[in-house]
Amino acid sequence: MKYSVLLFWAGMTVGHAFAQPSYTVSENNVSLLKRYRQDYCKSWKDNSPHLLSGYYADTIRLMPAFQRTILGKNNAMAYFMAFQKRFTVEEVTRSEIEIQDLGGQVLETGTFTMRLRQRAPGKDQVLEGKYVNLWLKTSVENLSLITDAWNYDHYYGDIHDQLKFDDIPSVHAALLPNVLVNNTIRFELAALNRLLDATVTQHDDRTWSLYYAGDAMLMASYFPAFKGKRAIDDYLKQHVKELPVFEALDIRNDRIDNLGTYVIEYASHIASWRNGDSSGVSMGKNIRIWRRESDHSLKIFRSIGMYD
Repeated sequence: MKYSVLLFWAGMTVGHAFAQPSYTVSENNVSLLKRYRQDYCKSWKDNSPHLLSGYYADTIRLMPAFQRTILGKNNAMAYFMAFQKRFTVEEVTRSEIEIQDLGGQVLETGTFTMRLRQRAPGKDQVLEGKYVNLWLKTSVENLSLITDAWNYDHYYGDIHDQLKFDDIPSVHAALLPNVLVNNTIRFELAALNRLLDATVTQHDDRTWSLYYAGDAMLMASYFPAFKGKRAIDDYLKQHVKELPVFEALDIRNDRIDNLGTYVIEYASHIASWRNGDSSGVSMGKNIRIWRRESDHSLKIFRSIGMYD
């Protein structure tokens, strides 16, 4: 019996390649996403957030940089209106990097530029960044936006405080209930996150590197997107040198969408840190899109992170 179990697990590891289904994004879906990008830019420039509401799922999740997570269509609309009261948006451009069909959802990644002026004191600022959109397939040819996450390619200084809207209903995702570990996928991700706790705490870039697929894309804060394993490895090697000492780190998740080959994890962290004479507790949020590889392992395929 003991040997049968061992042989079973060996077969799971070195057996036949895991079949990765190929999905093709329909022309109608591509057209819808193009129309959304156009309406998105127009809504900001014309101060017309209602142009976006028809695309949104009622349960949409906004994950802006420097802002707690915003849940629900009404709160998302309140966020955009509060932003327009604080800033005059003079120009917005959005360009897709890729559109991929993940099975039950469609992924779009891209870049954006926003030129805005603070209404007081009237200072101009150009922001550059990148975004992840996840769309739910509500029918064969229709999509509903369930997640919009974005961060910035550079550190812009004082304006970061102005990009936070404390009056808008929002939550620290890291304080939401953790996903109950009651099935195989949740167990697998819980184990990977516990290892990641130790990996980041120990500033271990070599183990961290093993999390990523060869064709992964990492969309880290304050940098343009890193595409491919070599670029990600180079970033991690430098990044761990800049990390503070973590006295406690809890990487967690509050939602997992298992699409089969792809698994979408809504992750977050609570970090107790010190750096020289400074110390504190910080929180952040991530979207990690995992892909089941030919050797059955889960690897990060796409990832974006934002600080609260």
